[in-house]
Amino acid sequence: MSSFVYLVIIGLIFDNIVVALGRFIGVGTLLENLNYLRYWVHAFVTPTLILFCLSVLQHTGIKWVKSKITLWMTWLYTIILILLEIFTEAWDIQLKPVWEYGVLRYIPAESASGPPIMIIFISITLIATAILLYKYTKWKWMLIGSVIMTIGSAIPFPFNSAASTNGFELFLLITLVITKLHFDKKLTTV
Repeated sequence: MSSFVYLVIIGLIFDNIVVALGRFIGVGTLLENLNYLRYWVHAFVTPTLILFCLSVLQHTGIKWVKSKITLWMTWLYTIILILLEIFTEAWDIQLKPVWEYGVLRYIPAESASGPPIMIIFISITLIATAILLYKYTKWKWMLIGSVIMTIGSAIPFPFNSAASTNGFELFLLITLVITKLHFDKKLTTV
């Protein structure tokens, strides 16, 4: 299940490709539909980070982490977050074209009042997982990535670009891949 992090990376790559191609595609149905797809991919893919969290926690030696009930609860939590994102963000979303920082993309016509609820729950889960991972294995990189992503997303930066958020997402994903590779390597050497 730790490989779900790669699915999230593919989703982020797709998201960035659509945003990067916006200026070349131009305003219209094609770009609008690709942007709708961005929101749906985000809704289905990002919550799988919860499954990644369970997978890496299984290396801690905590007994309840390996139980069937924990596995079922983790899948249920993931599905609930997917449904939450679908019904609060993706379903019936109305998009409008916007040029920002030289990039053409479609954004929700109604501005959000804060980060999506799904993102808040995933951030909390990532940090809680990272704390347990550090406590039981002394592995710090997931904790560093999760904390930096959370703090970096909360701080408004004074320059005209959304690249800072993408940079924090990239840093987080790098630390998650390093975490996956570290624990996968431990499994193959045992």
